[in-house]
Formats: sequence, C-alpha cells, structure tokens
Amino acid sequence: MKNPNVLSNFQEIRIESPVDKIIRQIRELITSGQLKPGDKLPPERKLAEKLGVGRSNVRDAIKKLEFYGILRTLPQSGTIVAGMGISALEGLISDVLKIENSDFISLVETRVLMETESAKHAAMRRTDQDIEDIKEALEAYEHKVKLNQQAVEEDLMFHLKIAEASKNTVLKTLMLIITPDIINNFITLDICVDGRTRRDALDEHNVILKHIIAQEPEEAAEAMRLHLKDVFDYSQSLRSSQK
Repeated sequence: MKNPNVLSNFQEIRIESPVDKIIRQIRELITSGQLKPGDKLPPERKLAEKLGVGRSNVRDAIKKLEFYGILRTLPQSGTIVAGMGISALEGLISDVLKIENSDFISLVETRVLMETESAKHAAMRRTDQDIEDIKEALEAYEHKVKLNQQAVEEDLMFHLKIAEASKNTVLKTLMLIITPDIINNFITLDICVDGRTRRDALDEHNVILKHIIAQEPEEAAEAMRLHLKDVFDYSQSLRSSQK
C-alpha cells in the first residue's frame, strides 16, 4: 500500500552560504587552537583571495561575528579574536549558524521578555558610566535618523548598552544571539509596521533612557514593552496567519 504522507519524511536541504562557510572555518580554527583569543585575522582582501570569495562575504562574516562578541575590530589594529573561553566561543558560533532556522515568532517573544527585564534591571543597577554609554549609543542612533539613514547597528548598540547596565551577563549574551537575527528579518522583509518611523523609535529610546536615569524600574520596563509592541504585534499576526 502506498504511503500518502511519504513526502513529509523528507527535509529541505539547506545550502550553506559563503558567509556561513567562513564562520565555520573560523570556528574550526578557534576550537583547534590555531586561532587564540587576541590573535589578529588577516586583512579582508587577503582573506577573500585565500578563500576564493568576494570581500563583501568576508566583511559580512566578520560583522556578524562582531555582533556576537566573537571578533573585535580595533582602530588602526585590525580584527582580533575576542578574549573569551574557547568553549564559549564554540557554543556561540554554533548558535550563529543555527539561528537562521529558528522560529521568528518565538525569537520576538523571547526578545520582548528579555528586553523588558533588561530595562528594569538597568534602572536598578546602572552606574554613571552606564548612563554615558547608553547616551553615546543613543546619540549615534539619532545622528543616523537625522540623516534619514539606516541605523540598524546603532539601534542594536543602544539595546546592548542597556543590557550591559542590567549587570546580567547571561542576558546580554542571549540578546547578542537573537536580536541581530530579528533585525535582519525586518530588513529583509522591508517591514515598517503601521507607518512607524525611526523618529518614533528615537522618541521611545529617549523615554526608556529617562526612566533608567531616574531609576524607575517598572516605568523603564513598560517603556521598553511599548517600544517593542509593534514588533511583537507583527509576530503575533504571523502566528495567526499560520493557523
């Protein structure tokens, strides 16, 4: 008797992009000890020639690993491996590769939960230096907004500085893992929810910062929740459409 559901037993074959392959090579070099924390990577041009790929692929791989804190680019010095434990680096890079297949809706729900707690604890635990760091990130975001330019990295940095101010390193690491992927989904899909603009987001950033400065944890958490409401509502609309 023929099995009508045989097609469901097959799984989609995922072809790795050049960026993923570069990340995988870096992981193998780090875990094997050939690349150690503090070691400097070759220049982009030489890496591209050696790997037989375009410089843009190398640049994208490096940028992605910088997002996750695995590589760090220093002015006038080039790109180096961050001073993290090898096991931590291996785990993080594995997550970088796997996150592409993660459920977008669940990622957004997790982000909202983490970021509201992040803002709440930042309001309770922030130092004067944390405030300066958050302000600096916000100013960089505002500069891009005024120029009407994409401000993805600046937006992410603002949220990461709040996570740093929460004094919860696990929270920051988890945000590093999931937040870039959420942002990239929105860029890829060219989503602008309900006509919301970067200036709206800028105003919301300022409200969040105001409550963190005033050490008002519940208000900071609520301001963050409102800031992420459009993202959350959009993810829930996807869930509804899948039913």
